[in-house]
Amino acid sequence: MSDAILNGPAQGGATLDCAALAGASAEPSERSSTDTPLARLAFQLYVAIGVGVFLLMMVVGALFRATQAAFAPIPANFAYELMTLHGAGMVGVSGLAGSAVMWYFLRRYVALSTGMFLAMLSLSLVGVVMILAAIGLGRFAGGWTFLYPLPANSMGVWGPHAAAAFVGGLVFIGVGFLLFYFDCAAAILRRFGSLARALGLDQLFGMRPLDTSLPPTVVASTMVIIVNIIGILAGAVVLVMSLVNIYVPSLVFDALLMKNLIFFFGHVFINATIYMAVIGVYEIVPRYSGRPWLINKAFLASWAAVTLMVMAVYPHHLLMDFVMPKWMAVTGQVLSYLSGIPILLVTAYGALVNIHRSNLKWDLPLRLLIFGLFGWAAGVLPAIVDGVVRVNQVMHNTQWVPGHFHFYLLLGLVPLLLGALLHACTRSGWTEGPLDRLAFWTYGVAGTLFCVVFLAAGRRGVPRRFAIHDDAWIGFAQVGAIAASLVVLAAVALGVRLLARVPRASL
Repeated sequence: MSDAILNGPAQGGATLDCAALAGASAEPSERSSTDTPLARLAFQLYVAIGVGVFLLMMVVGALFRATQAAFAPIPANFAYELMTLHGAGMVGVSGLAGSAVMWYFLRRYVALSTGMFLAMLSLSLVGVVMILAAIGLGRFAGGWTFLYPLPANSMGVWGPHAAAAFVGGLVFIGVGFLLFYFDCAAAILRRFGSLARALGLDQLFGMRPLDTSLPPTVVASTMVIIVNIIGILAGAVVLVMSLVNIYVPSLVFDALLMKNLIFFFGHVFINATIYMAVIGVYEIVPRYSGRPWLINKAFLASWAAVTLMVMAVYPHHLLMDFVMPKWMAVTGQVLSYLSGIPILLVTAYGALVNIHRSNLKWDLPLRLLIFGLFGWAAGVLPAIVDGVVRVNQVMHNTQWVPGHFHFYLLLGLVPLLLGALLHACTRSGWTEGPLDRLAFWTYGVAGTLFCVVFLAAGRRGVPRRFAIHDDAWIGFAQVGAIAASLVVLAAVALGVRLLARVPRASL
């Protein structure tokens, strides 16, 4: 890039400098002119709503686990409503919080629209109200995957309007995310000329010399934009088809096609939340170590590879569907072994190299970020095991699966998000107390136990979605419920600390 591009004004009047493009966050005195009261308020709303919903969904999840443990005398139908709310709520709020982290850092390099950011939040809130009404009033309990033809075939448990409200709520949320990603894509195109250049493909394939000033945040954001726009559009297609089937049941669609579209959308979306949260590592760790996070060809190759892999790996969710084309099942299995490795290696290894012998000060935001990398890495191992066809035939409908994705999300995504948001809300420094350390270690130890119990139960064949457990399964559920309660208490302590600092958040 030329000096004019590196040091000159960006679109919308935001000033970029070499240090910022190398991965270091701007100090408050260096903030861009787009740090407006409305932009700060938008970010603060995302943080407050995101933390509040995360804590509420954790309580809902713990209550469902307590039902399985026979600690809470809840009717089975209501328990499945809780399961549906927990799943849909966690996926949605993960996307919103991840988008907040991405928006917070990406706007240092490109001019993003605060209006679009608020539009996503507004549409998402409309969708949330519809989903809450579908579950709370309409008794919808079909799971967050709304697997066809279940929404329209409830055997009298819920009515068509409840199913339509749930599916329609997801449509509103999806439209909001599409507006956000289109705005991010337009801003990157204005700044870098093409998504390929923003992803560093011209440097990777030798069309341009390696430019280490390309921000890792821009590379990661570009990957997320590409995969999530495609994934959400696929989700929109299957959601509309589901709505049609609810009210015109005589119009039948191919069930295998519907299932492919649902799992393509779901897998891409939930994985993208982690890739958005990882942006916090690229931006914040260098502030502690005093060393910029410089890209290289391995970094660019990893993000280019995962752009394709995350869209092609979803058939590992369909290995038990024997009518799937064999080449798709093979692709899903092979990519299950590979898809998480490139980005995880360059991110985890890069973080370790960046902090090695840097004499940094460990505090709560940094601890959460590094622990989040551990949770992400640990979640890869049981996922790879489940991706083996012979294992999948036995384990996929057991608690092994919630074990591995809770490793990803509870121990990976949530700490990454909390660390990034705590940093954003404590720019003037962090004063750590004994409660912070107690909450962190309680969350880490109890969260790990919670996930390991799921894996152990899955290994013994305990089914993954049953609200009522047989006597032989109760022990696993009881230990898991106790661990879940400790996780919720620790998360509340961390969440309250973050919420108290939301007014300090700045851009």
